[in-house]
Amino acid sequence: MLVGVGVDIIEVERIRAVCERHGDRFLERILRPPEIAYCRQFRAPFPHYAARFAAKEAVSKAFGTGIGSRLGWKDIEVANRPSGEPYIIFHGKAKLLLQKKNARNALISLSHTEAYAAAMAAIV
Repeated sequence: MLVGVGVDIIEVERIRAVCERHGDRFLERILRPPEIAYCRQFRAPFPHYAARFAAKEAVSKAFGTGIGSRLGWKDIEVANRPSGEPYIIFHGKAKLLLQKKNARNALISLSHTEAYAAAMAAIV
C-alpha cells in the first residue's frame, strides 16, 4: 500500500555555497557520518551531498511532515547497496513515523547533474 510520495530538487551550487560558508558544521547537521564518508569518496562530492539533501526532503514530504520538530535530518539516512542502488535507513522519529503510518519501507530514486540534484520517495 502506498502511504505517501514526495519529490525534491535542489541546485548543487546552493549546497556548495553553504558548505563553503559553514564547512563541516553544515554537513554534520544534515548528514550522518556514513553519508559524509560516501560523498567524500568522489572527486566532486557536492552533487552527492545535494542528492542526499533532496532525498531527505522527499522522504519528509512523503511522510507529510517536512523537516522540523516531527522529523529531523538525521532521522533519515541514505545508504547504497553494493550495486549502487540507494535505500533509506530509518532512525529515531522516522522509525516511529513509519510504524505509526503502518508502513514498512521507503523507495527512493536519486538523480543529479553538475547543476541539480533531485529525489523521489515513496513510503510503502
